[in-house]
Amino acid sequence: MATRRDFLKTTGLAVAGYSILSNGGLSAGVLSAADAGFASKRPPAAKRKFVSQAVDDEISTVQASIGNRELAWIFGNCYPNTLDTTVRFGKIDGRPDTFVITGDIDAMWLRDSSAQVWPYLPLVNKDDKLKELIAGVINRQVKCILLDPYANAFNYGPTGSEWDKDLTAMKPGLHERKWEVDSLCYPIRLAHGYWKETGDVSCFDDKWQSAMKLVVKTFREQQRKDGPGPYKFQRLTAVQTDTVPGGGYGNPIKPVGLIVSIFRPSDDATIFPFLIPSNLFAVTVLRQLSDMFNEIVHDKEFAGECSSLADEVYQAVQRYAISSHLDYGNIFSYEVDGFGDRLFMDDANAPSLLSLPYLGCVPEDDQVYQDTRAYLFSGNDPYYFTGKAGSGIGSPHTGPGKIWPIGIIMRALTSRDDTEISTCLSTLVKASAGTGFMHESFDKDNPKKFTRSWFAWANTLFGELIIKLHKERPYLLS
Repeated sequence: MATRRDFLKTTGLAVAGYSILSNGGLSAGVLSAADAGFASKRPPAAKRKFVSQAVDDEISTVQASIGNRELAWIFGNCYPNTLDTTVRFGKIDGRPDTFVITGDIDAMWLRDSSAQVWPYLPLVNKDDKLKELIAGVINRQVKCILLDPYANAFNYGPTGSEWDKDLTAMKPGLHERKWEVDSLCYPIRLAHGYWKETGDVSCFDDKWQSAMKLVVKTFREQQRKDGPGPYKFQRLTAVQTDTVPGGGYGNPIKPVGLIVSIFRPSDDATIFPFLIPSNLFAVTVLRQLSDMFNEIVHDKEFAGECSSLADEVYQAVQRYAISSHLDYGNIFSYEVDGFGDRLFMDDANAPSLLSLPYLGCVPEDDQVYQDTRAYLFSGNDPYYFTGKAGSGIGSPHTGPGKIWPIGIIMRALTSRDDTEISTCLSTLVKASAGTGFMHESFDKDNPKKFTRSWFAWANTLFGELIIKLHKERPYLLS
């Protein structure tokens, strides 16, 4: 692990307009000494979708600690982006209701909406409105799950969708119906985090309990012990990753206790349907759900069912998903099928293999994870790219040569090395390409060639990273 002294000698991160070189001298950094500063890219206060004084105060506090003015500017734009631009907050039947779009797509993903508001949880006890907003996300997610546990994205109402002609059981209110295990994991993570932070149990009524029981029922259906289950999906498209082989049920699997995920968090179809990061995420949230049903609902029978399923999936991961690699020893596979076939790679979208400690799925010092991490950044991962703009994990979703800021952020969030973290920060500043925001992906040689100018998950996750560093490694920012 790099020490603070090592960091100060080796980092290339600009500080107060200059970067520190390995010989101790200074060279011009991403800002020039004459630079007059950066104007905020936030909407005017009157046009923001939601205003939180606690969030604004946090921005002021953290920005004051950041020596790199461009980094401070990007943080100030990104951290509040979800609240500024994507939330629709109100009350329905006297209960808070919050619809959260992903950004430039006017629909709510269960995954994205959970991840977008997660970094605000530490502030909810300082701001009752913010607390109510996140409770509203939980309430809205319950409605979504009860409408269709197999759907990944939802409209505000029955407004229709460009995907209505998909060959699956589309319903009014659905935006897209791609079955992704993590879509049902993220709402549990958010609910558990909210409960632990606030002690408030008002969200966890009969409807929430019914939704959670439907989650477990769906997980069990997709273990496919009694056949393929009720879900299938096909799309008329020339994009291979947007449709599903096997008549819409996916490639064959051997039922070994793992849960089938027909799609990845990227919304791309899996090759081998047992997606390992999502299965480990399911183990984590099932144990969280067991705790909630024990302590809040006092339903020991269902709590035991959650624990039993978590144990079964975990044991299957240990048996079928940890595989010997030619160069890296025992590492996690990205996907398997239960027959012995496995896929070595990672995708920047979380849950990913890289993100496992961040999501609480494995300890940070777990040897299999550390060996997996070494593989991911070795160049042997087919979706790890290096170019003039930096290095990072990408995704089949955007193709070769495109690096995802989410992957770089996750690398920093799961790192224990100061130099590695500072390199990630420098690359993220470059990746912003002068826009003040994160994007879905950028070209490894030219960050100005990026996809999705408005992608709130990446923005808010970047804010979460900066706040974590402010608390744990402030010298990396100062």
